[in-house]
Amino acid sequence: MSLNRDGAARLQAHWWQDAPGAGSALLRPLAWLYGLLARRAAAAGRRQARRPADRPVLVVGNLIVGGAGKTPTTLALIDTLRQAGWRPGVVSRGYGRQVQALVHVGPDTPVSEAGDEPLLIHRRTGVPVVVSRDRVAAGEALCERHPEVDLIVADDGLQHHRLARDVQVLVFDARGVGNGLLLPAGPLREPLPTRLPPHTLVLYNADAPSTPLPGACALRQLGGVQTLDEWWAARAAGAPRAARPVSDLRGRRLLAVAGIGEPERFFRMLEAHGLQVDRLPLPDHARLSPLPWPAGTPEVVLTEKDAVKLAPGAVPSGTRVWVATLDFALPPGFTDALLGALAEARGRLSHCH
Repeated sequence: MSLNRDGAARLQAHWWQDAPGAGSALLRPLAWLYGLLARRAAAAGRRQARRPADRPVLVVGNLIVGGAGKTPTTLALIDTLRQAGWRPGVVSRGYGRQVQALVHVGPDTPVSEAGDEPLLIHRRTGVPVVVSRDRVAAGEALCERHPEVDLIVADDGLQHHRLARDVQVLVFDARGVGNGLLLPAGPLREPLPTRLPPHTLVLYNADAPSTPLPGACALRQLGGVQTLDEWWAARAAGAPRAARPVSDLRGRRLLAVAGIGEPERFFRMLEAHGLQVDRLPLPDHARLSPLPWPAGTPEVVLTEKDAVKLAPGAVPSGTRVWVATLDFALPPGFTDALLGALAEARGRLSHCH
C-alpha cells in the first residue's frame, strides 16, 4: 500500500493516540491479518535460526515501525562494550540503500550502498560493519573478514528471527507503543509482551518509562555543533568530536532539518538550548538529494544521521550547514546487566566448544 506524505501523516496521527480511535478501528481486520502473517513468519524463522559464528550475538531493535533511538543506542553500546574489552562488529539491513548485495561498509562507501545508519555507525566508531537483508550471511561475512571480532551486534535485527541471538535490547522512546495496535491500525510490528522474554533488556530513550515493561532510562542530550566540513573532517581523521556549544547558534536565523523517526524531539532539544528554529521535518531515512530546503537558506542545522547523506560539496556556498552531535549515556545498572548477560553467553559458547 502506497501513501503520500499527507496520508501517512494522518495515519500516524491515529497510531500515536493513547487509545485506538475510529480510524484505527477501521483497520483492525488488516492488523489481525498482519499479526497472523507475522507470527507465522517469526515461527518459521525461529525453526531455521542459526548462529553466524561461535560468537555471542546482541540484537538491538524496537517493536514499533520507524525509529525509537536504535542507532544512538547502538553507538553507545559499542563504546561501552569496547571499554569493557569486547571487540564488536555490526550487522545491519541498511534500510534505504539502493543495492541488494552484501556490502562491507568502509569510510568511503556511498550511502546509497551502505544505508545512512550503518555508514554513521562505521564512521563514528570505526568498528567493522556489514549490511545485508540476510543478517546471518552478514554475520558470517563479518567474522570471516574480521576474525578479531568477538561479539556480533545486530542493529535493527529484532524481527529477523533466522538470526540466533544471546541477548536482545528493546528500545522505546517517549511515544511507547502508541495506541497499542499492530500495523496498519497502529505502530507495532509485533505485540507488546506481557513479560520480558529471557535474556532481554529494555532501554527507554525517554525521561521516564513509556510502557509497562521494566527498564532503564538513557540520558540523551545534544553534545555540541560543528560545521558540516568540520564534522566530515573529524570523521575522516577518526578524531574526537571537538564541537562548540549549541548556545553559540543563539540569535541566528536557523532552519532545523531532521529525517529521523521523531523529528519533533530534535527540534525541541535545539529550542531547549535557546535556539529559535524553523522546522523542516522529513520522513525517516529521507534522501537529501536534491536539497530539501529552499535556495538561499542562510543557515541549516541537522542531525548526524542526515549529515552522513550530505557531502560538503553538495551545499551551495550561500548556505552554512551545522551538524548537531548527540551524547547518549547508558545507565550504570543497565550496563552491568548487559555485560553480565554477555559474559554468561560467552561462557555457554565456550563450554559448547
